[in-house]
Amino acid sequence: MGNYKPLTKREAIEYVKQVQGIFSDNADLECEEIGDGNLNLVFHICDKNSDQSIIIKQALDHVRIVESWPLTKERVRFEYKAMDIQDKLTNGMVPKVYKFDEELALIVMEDLSDMTVMRKGLIAGEKYPHFADQISTFLSKTIFYTSDLYLDPKEKKEKVKEFINPELCKITEDLVFTDPYYDAETNNINPELRPYLENEFWKKAELHKEVTILKEKFMTKAQSLIHGDLHTGSIFINQEAIKVFDAEFAFYGPSGFDIGAVIGNLILNYASWTGKKVSREFKNDYRNYLLETIKNIWNEFEMKFRSFWDKHAHEVIKAVDGYQDAYLTQLLQDSIGMGGCKTMRRCIGLAHVEDLDGIEDLKKRAEAQIFALKIGEAMVIRRKKLNSIEDFIKIVQKITNQEDA
Repeated sequence: MGNYKPLTKREAIEYVKQVQGIFSDNADLECEEIGDGNLNLVFHICDKNSDQSIIIKQALDHVRIVESWPLTKERVRFEYKAMDIQDKLTNGMVPKVYKFDEELALIVMEDLSDMTVMRKGLIAGEKYPHFADQISTFLSKTIFYTSDLYLDPKEKKEKVKEFINPELCKITEDLVFTDPYYDAETNNINPELRPYLENEFWKKAELHKEVTILKEKFMTKAQSLIHGDLHTGSIFINQEAIKVFDAEFAFYGPSGFDIGAVIGNLILNYASWTGKKVSREFKNDYRNYLLETIKNIWNEFEMKFRSFWDKHAHEVIKAVDGYQDAYLTQLLQDSIGMGGCKTMRRCIGLAHVEDLDGIEDLKKRAEAQIFALKIGEAMVIRRKKLNSIEDFIKIVQKITNQEDA
């Protein structure tokens, strides 16, 4: 990437003019930089004559909020390759790619601004009745068909090598599995939350041990090609469809990590209603919707995954009596445990979520954060006793009843 440079808005327009098949020669293009993430520039380029538009996503060589933190631009290659595989497996549940430029570390892709980033929809109290079906399809296909259950062992090992993504994995290892559990410099802490952290949370030795066990699993268990950062801010949604984006953290890791990321982010939204001025009826109804969504995601995922296994797993695997049940029980427990880590890091770590940080009253925010931390802790500590998603729902309901008492 010897000729790499971050594009300006004018340069982004000139660049996209050279990409054939997108805009006409007489297009009147305007560009806006819309990126709100920490790792990339995101340009929205629109033809004022036709309203046709595209997105350019360019990798930065540093973290925006910590400019002294360097990053490799190679991650855009992982994102492009992961999107290609996800697109083929899920029949278009990712944005369409028009061009990948490895030298400039960018992807030109479909503009989905007519859809909603799911996190914003959930914060607004929107309901998406088809989401569980859609995301369970994405998860079951990407997890099963990139695993040893389906792939030839040699091909699978080649894929593992192709997707070794150490720099972004290190971010997850630190920010999800390490830094939130002590007073790390990188942590971003609500001052009203700090007394709870110092007096209780950081003293939880059993929790720290179990998180470290999950961290080791994240670092060593190359089960499937995972998205690696599948939160509700990485999903565009409307009432008909979803599109999963931002796959730059993709690598071969534990299959439960993506499932857990989705569940953990729904739990963050669930907890956020503690600190918001809404009626008890609305809060209870919306929380019930979120729990029903979590239940349906897992149950539909399991049904689809079992179907793929029965049809397409290697015969030597299918022949082992009881292995499918054991595999899925372990996957459920991994998913909930990983989801707990994803929940807790958003309350303490470097990068927060708008669900909680949108609560302006710091005391109210701390109440919601503590609620989320308690659920996240239970997800980690009690995961090994889970035999069904309903077992997990009961745990959340019990903690909720204690908070509301």
